[in-house]
Amino acid sequence: MSFFDKIKEGLRKTKESAQNNLNAVLATFRTVDEDMLMELEDSLILADIGAELSMETVDELRDRAKLKNLQDQESIRQELCAILTEKMKPNNGLDLSTKPSVILVVGVNGVGKTTSIGKLGQKLTDEGKKVLFAAADTFRAAAADQLTIWADRCGADIVRHAEGADPSAVIFDAVSAAKARGCDVVICDTAGRLHNKKNLMNELAKMNRVIDRELPDAAKETLLVIDATTGQNGVNQAESFNEACTLTGIILTKLDGTAKGGIVINISNKLGVPVKFIGVGETAADLLEFEPDAFVQAFFE
Repeated sequence: MSFFDKIKEGLRKTKESAQNNLNAVLATFRTVDEDMLMELEDSLILADIGAELSMETVDELRDRAKLKNLQDQESIRQELCAILTEKMKPNNGLDLSTKPSVILVVGVNGVGKTTSIGKLGQKLTDEGKKVLFAAADTFRAAAADQLTIWADRCGADIVRHAEGADPSAVIFDAVSAAKARGCDVVICDTAGRLHNKKNLMNELAKMNRVIDRELPDAAKETLLVIDATTGQNGVNQAESFNEACTLTGIILTKLDGTAKGGIVINISNKLGVPVKFIGVGETAADLLEFEPDAFVQAFFE
């Protein structure tokens, strides 16, 4: 199955919902008038693109339709796709320009964070990189066990401590091991921090300080994992985490399980942060590098 086909299949629920609404709007109205635009705005909101962004999008579509004299369904659809693509931050991939580079992965409980780390580690080892996992979610023994299974599966190294250990100590030991072993990438798991718990956010800041002190010149990515099925709550999580640590990207999981995949566009636009990967299935091959244009085209295909 091709990349584009995987996105289309992963977005099946979203497409069925969005297409039905969008196609109904376009089929009902013969001309681009205010009634049609209002109906279109409602359709975008239903796809979880968000009220504010939906209004902005429709306003731009109104202006472009007048400027370009757009009348037929396909030209309106393509102009809408172009506007939505422009609303998202471009994805330039992961910055892994130093040896080692660091990827710090954060997110609340239950979003698929540890699984995403395992899948990402698999992708990087398949590319020939030497990967080390830092099991810094020490509050949940199962997280370290799960990460160990992924390390064994993909041939990555792992540093873990006993349950309840200081997460920053795990990060320190992992960075030291990565330097000693000549690893290319350190991927750090973290506890499923509740975004409204100040002490847990402070701990995240502490881990960042350890990384910055031990690897001051290293390329560092801070990726937030969000469950697409949480909808607008995912936007709230992203805003809170972005305040606690500067996010460089988003991993959106379980996109195949929601009819509201427009959350991808909403989050990227709201934070000005690129979506780096989307999860559309259970295997490592189903963690796809995000392409805004292909995503929007598949969204309305």
